[in-house]
Amino acid sequence: MRTLIIGLVAGLMASTAAAETTVIHADGVITDADAKPMGRATVTVTDGRIVSIEEGWSAVPEGASMVHLEGKTLVPGLIDLHTHLSGDPSGEFWRTATTPPEWKVIEGVKNARLTALAGFTTVRDVGSRTDQVMQSLRRATEIGMVPGPRIITSGRTISIVGGHGDYGNGFRKELDPVLTTGFNCTGEVECAEKVRLASKYGADLIKITATGGVLSQQGRGLEAHFSDAEMRSIVTTAESLGLKVAAHAHGARGIEAAARAGVHTIEHGTYLDERAARAMRENGTTLIPTLMAFEGIKKNLGTGYYTPVVEGKIRAVSEYASTIVERARRWGVNVAFGTDAGVFPHGENAGEFALLKANGMSDRDALASATTGAAKIIGMEGEIGRIAPGYSADIIAVDGNPLEDATVLEDVDWVMIRGRVIE
Repeated sequence: MRTLIIGLVAGLMASTAAAETTVIHADGVITDADAKPMGRATVTVTDGRIVSIEEGWSAVPEGASMVHLEGKTLVPGLIDLHTHLSGDPSGEFWRTATTPPEWKVIEGVKNARLTALAGFTTVRDVGSRTDQVMQSLRRATEIGMVPGPRIITSGRTISIVGGHGDYGNGFRKELDPVLTTGFNCTGEVECAEKVRLASKYGADLIKITATGGVLSQQGRGLEAHFSDAEMRSIVTTAESLGLKVAAHAHGARGIEAAARAGVHTIEHGTYLDERAARAMRENGTTLIPTLMAFEGIKKNLGTGYYTPVVEGKIRAVSEYASTIVERARRWGVNVAFGTDAGVFPHGENAGEFALLKANGMSDRDALASATTGAAKIIGMEGEIGRIAPGYSADIIAVDGNPLEDATVLEDVDWVMIRGRVIE
């Protein structure tokens, strides 16, 4: 009996240790946004990593799985640098006071699946309203417990008291103990403490609201919220912990101040002007334009969906949104892909490609902004953003050639993340 048990254990261990190989046949492969497309090819994946890319359809080794994608083109998995997976669009600001954290978990699981099926294999989640939701979802998608993208999360957003990101805006002060995130701060020391707290709770990056925002009930303009000293303290503290800082910023002077402080990305950038662009360029700051967010919120204007203070802000920013990327490129600012999904429905992220093209970006540059360019922003350019040996097997399949028409990415037929096929 002892011999039998030992044999069974050894067999189970050998089975567990056996390499899992998937062979993918496709009629086209775009290995890199800067590379020439391949024709019919075979991509071999073992234990979640790409091991080879060969011309033609190779034989399938014994024991390997085969995925046959005749007529399809393989493309590197897409990256969205600005999402909010634990939220769905709503004009009802009071839901903050009525929605339990458990509901945010359910929304997050639903939206992670929709995002993955849309071809986005990695996302930055920049601002969750509930403690540990994204850190938990990050773990669940990593181990394959739930379908979803690789998640890089900031956890909570750091904001000033009473500013954009302080969810007590618009409510009675008696509700503050319930609504406060614990991440509002005043002064250099307190703001540094919040960065350290975010790191302690597992943040992969720091998100701040450097200026006022459009969808909050705070109605005092869209310019700088933090002082220069507070923002420098945030960036310096984050860098000491190996973390980058993403700054929500609309007003030009707020953008400029955030760039001077050393933030790594500006989210939105609505009122970007030449002076702010110069500060971004000189400090190596990248713009994440979130054009889909502006399109999404405009659809509900005049319907009573938003409160009057929010409606007024939407009307003010709308005329500038259509030229954000054109201005940034004119003034030499680097642009990477991000949508603000959650402000509009999750799963529609790829609509950003058409808007980037309308802003003058080429199809090739648009694809690069969501693959190699975005991978570099999160420090993963040697891991994702390409179909290459040694890289994570984050691969999607589409009809057509996104280098000639990036909008074909709006209809993704097949998705693999970390070597696991999503449905």
